[in-house]
Amino acid sequence: MRRRYRVVIAKPGLDGHDRGAKVIARALRDAGFEVIYTGLHQTPEQVAETVLQEDADAVGLSLLSGAHMTLFPRVLETLRERGCGDVLVFGGGIIPEGDIAALKELGVAELFTPGTPLRTITEWLEQALDAREAQLTG
Repeated sequence: MRRRYRVVIAKPGLDGHDRGAKVIARALRDAGFEVIYTGLHQTPEQVAETVLQEDADAVGLSLLSGAHMTLFPRVLETLRERGCGDVLVFGGGIIPEGDIAALKELGVAELFTPGTPLRTITEWLEQALDAREAQLTG
């Protein structure tokens, strides 16, 4: 890892199931990331504000409620409105394959479905952020 990256893990919307988000937050922390977990029931505006205030490098969104086609785009839009459009957005949850492609077209960097090994997620995030850091610093 080029440096210790700051990652917000957020649960936007009304979904009350946060076990997966907590598992991801712990795995990222154990892999050397600095993790800020927002807790349940965050609005897209609250997520973007946390990303801004914490000067985060990435934000991971966890959704199991089926509202991913509404909430993911709204978070992306709100991040851009607040000048955080360069923050890497990734996510996970129960997301149909067809929606994964659509969300990636909108700007979500990667999506992970249930059963993805934690190491796959932590290694992907480290590589993605290292690559972005290399582009920014030359």
